[in-house]
Amino acid sequence: MTAEILKALQEGLSRDMRAFLPELVLCGTIVFLLVIRLFPRFDRRHLGWIALVLTIYAFALAWEQRLTTDNKQNLFAGMLIFDNFTVFLKLFLLAFTILVIVLTLCTGIPDREDSADFFCLLLGAVIGMSVMAQANHLLMVFMGVEMASLPSYALAGFLKGRRQSSEAALKYVVYGGGASGVMLYGISLLAGKFGTGYIPDVVAFMGQTPLDPLILLGTLFLLIGIGFKLAAVPFHFWCPDVFEGASAEVAAFLSVASKGVALALLARITLGLGGFTAPGIETDSAVWTKATTYLVPILSFFAVLTMTFGNLAAYAQTNLKRLLAYSTIAHAGFMIMGLACMTREGAGAVLFYLIIYLFMNLGAFAVVAYLRNLTGSEDLSSFRGLVHRSPLLVVTLGVFLLSLLGIPPLGGFAAKFQIFQELFRAAQLYTAMGQGGLAYTLYALVVIGGLNTVLSLFYYLKVMKVMALDRSLEEVEGRPVKPLLVPVLPGAFVLGLAGVVLALGIFWDTLSSFSNQFGISGFNATPGPTRVAERGDG
Repeated sequence: MTAEILKALQEGLSRDMRAFLPELVLCGTIVFLLVIRLFPRFDRRHLGWIALVLTIYAFALAWEQRLTTDNKQNLFAGMLIFDNFTVFLKLFLLAFTILVIVLTLCTGIPDREDSADFFCLLLGAVIGMSVMAQANHLLMVFMGVEMASLPSYALAGFLKGRRQSSEAALKYVVYGGGASGVMLYGISLLAGKFGTGYIPDVVAFMGQTPLDPLILLGTLFLLIGIGFKLAAVPFHFWCPDVFEGASAEVAAFLSVASKGVALALLARITLGLGGFTAPGIETDSAVWTKATTYLVPILSFFAVLTMTFGNLAAYAQTNLKRLLAYSTIAHAGFMIMGLACMTREGAGAVLFYLIIYLFMNLGAFAVVAYLRNLTGSEDLSSFRGLVHRSPLLVVTLGVFLLSLLGIPPLGGFAAKFQIFQELFRAAQLYTAMGQGGLAYTLYALVVIGGLNTVLSLFYYLKVMKVMALDRSLEEVEGRPVKPLLVPVLPGAFVLGLAGVVLALGIFWDTLSSFSNQFGISGFNATPGPTRVAERGDG
């Protein structure tokens, strides 16, 4: 009997380690980067290429895993979950990390001396974010958030000797520590109330238990921690200051990766409360109606608050990184709109939005990083008449900003169209089910989302107007305009991202089907050991 138990444990551990293989490769990469610096020959070499090659290998392993996710698996005694949604987020994180590493190689930040430290922190944050995306237990939620946050604090202050960078890191630590403490308290309340920390079990018990102050407080505190990573209003205060003080490369990483995994975690919890499926389709109405009645207006409220505040605050900004920080806050609101549908199709639209957002936001920050290297400034006033000095950077930045705005035929238009389409479909479904209040809430959300798109037009076009139409200081003073020469690799990088944004805006059917497939099939949560034992299944 002991031998059989031992064999079962070995087989289970082997299966779990295979599913966790991409993360193990990243762990090995971190150890390798730390060890190789002990050799004098490599102490002063740039180790970005090693990090790039091994991250590509981890991505290839995750790509192979997409073929093995027909059945969901609980990993490591149910602490993590392995499903289509997990694989999608692994691919998203690893692909984005590869692009960020390429960007750092193009810009020269970090330098050779600090490259090993920088990439260890970067890959460490990616591992934490991957754990967040796979979390099936509240304890793993907290561990994933901390594993992602601690390296991010150091990355924010990585520009040594720069006061703004140190200030950004300090603010990030203070806000992050407070949010983590609040979230941990919420986790303890929920786990104590229900006697389990497994997310599917907690969600199931919440659907069957009358609401009381303990459940409300626990859920609120848990969502505060997720809202912090998402930079949703009113938990956004860290975002503009951190983005302004950190390097553009780090700001790009935080703006996309952190937001993606926070949305994934929020989707697992909210759609779990909604019954794991679209309303009205093979669902126990007593379960989903109770949760959906509250969650649709709550998510809609925070979506409106986040995108409206982000757009209004962005208009007054003169620093490009700070402007893009408020832009990321506004886009977080747009993505929360998709989750407000409380359908898996809405979650699929959010995944589609995330992919488009990866390319257009990374491209915008990449141009800011190149301009910093070429001019030594990130302030908008320094880029007046830039079109005469560097038309390539102005044109590509224009593509990224217009895509963020949502102008066809760019990818941003397709992303927003998907969100609005799913809001309409969910509203029609709620109307057919006699939930008129929820339907009108979603219709109002569509209108407010459209108005916010118009509102964002002003500050995106302001940037383009300054760069393309305003006269530069050299022209005003009658001096010759000196061109800014963009190296070949950085130029090819931003052109490639701009080309992807344009292509995804024209040929987006395949990507939409792919994201919908993963969004629709990723929320049939498997119960934890507690629930299995209660049912008598094992």
